[in-house]
Amino acid sequence: MRLRSAVVFLLIVLSFNCYSQEQRVTELKILGNKKIKSSFVKKFTKIKAGVTLDSTLIEEDIKRLKRLSSISNANYEVILLKDNSYTVQYNIEENFTIIPSASVYTSSDDEFAYRIGLYEFNLLGRNITLGGFYQNDIYSSYGINFRAPYLFSRHFGLAINHQDLTTQEPVFFINSTADYKYNNTSYEVLGLYEINAKNRLELGINYFSEDYQYKSGITNPFVPQSLEVKKLLYKAIYEFNNLDYDYQYVSGFKSTFNFQFVTSTSEKLPEFGIGWNDFNCFIRVTEKGNWASRLRVGLSSNADSPFAPFSVDNNLNIRGVGNTIDRGTGVIVLNTEYRYTLLEKKWFALQSNTFIDAGTWRNPGGDLGDFGKSENIRIYPGLGLRFIHKSIFNAVFRIDYGVGVTNGDTQGLVFGIGQYF
Repeated sequence: MRLRSAVVFLLIVLSFNCYSQEQRVTELKILGNKKIKSSFVKKFTKIKAGVTLDSTLIEEDIKRLKRLSSISNANYEVILLKDNSYTVQYNIEENFTIIPSASVYTSSDDEFAYRIGLYEFNLLGRNITLGGFYQNDIYSSYGINFRAPYLFSRHFGLAINHQDLTTQEPVFFINSTADYKYNNTSYEVLGLYEINAKNRLELGINYFSEDYQYKSGITNPFVPQSLEVKKLLYKAIYEFNNLDYDYQYVSGFKSTFNFQFVTSTSEKLPEFGIGWNDFNCFIRVTEKGNWASRLRVGLSSNADSPFAPFSVDNNLNIRGVGNTIDRGTGVIVLNTEYRYTLLEKKWFALQSNTFIDAGTWRNPGGDLGDFGKSENIRIYPGLGLRFIHKSIFNAVFRIDYGVGVTNGDTQGLVFGIGQYF
């Protein structure tokens, strides 16, 4: 009995000693923040007062903080206190977050379009985005966007979007095209859920109307010259994000899968499904180089319709190609570029950009063999520059010039705010 009691006592003492030697965090300090709320950062991070000190969680917190639009960079310190507990200190460099946006794109066919906007990316100091844009692409358009990914908790958020877009859209027939005035008016609500530091989901619904009005070009008795349709779109997005940021440099992998199912009130534009995945890979090359690539693979319902959902466009996928010069029901696009920092100061960086944009499309009603047909393949190499303000969110002014090397393609300039991808 005495031996058993001694063993039990020894186990209790050892357990007490182990517990007393746990590395506990007694305080989390947030320094360097001016606009972003300390309370928001503490809700957002995993390290908190009372938890066991864990360097893995700290590194995860810092990585996630640097992805926020309100933060340009972050680091940490761990301070040992006299009672063998610890204070963890997160040092934050804030971005300026009231940002104008602009995109301008032209081609050798004398096409010209632009989009300007103004966004606040850190509303109320809680990483909430609110803003809107005006677009002129022959016709005027506008949009209003609200996004609060951590509105309800560190996992749950909400996004609300409204757009009224009007453009001139080509409709492609076998031997020619027609131009339609196209209007899309939409209202969208999305629920946002962050599963963990690398995975998130978006689920939502979009109510919209589409209006097509014939303007010029060839006509077809099977294609209406005037069409207005009410639609309901169900949307699901899954994102895996393992990117790490160091000012203008990015490293890591990101994958975003987007699926939409659209119902329709017209047999001319029947219900359909569409899905695509963007694979992004970023590799640091020496001290000043960054190799960036994006592969998009997508398919939709394969109706033989002139109003196919995937477009070939300057501002979306192929720099220099022109504004919506073709459409398809499937897409494979690779954008790859080498970014090299030519000049860097404390607040400013100048990057050169050497890129190749290449893509192919499946024709409406066609088969997978369309991806290999030479007339569907477009390859555009080009050069560009990036003017980067390191302390303003997304303050990257880009200019690219792409030249087509397939099928006697066009060439053109693409201006914009933010990296192309």
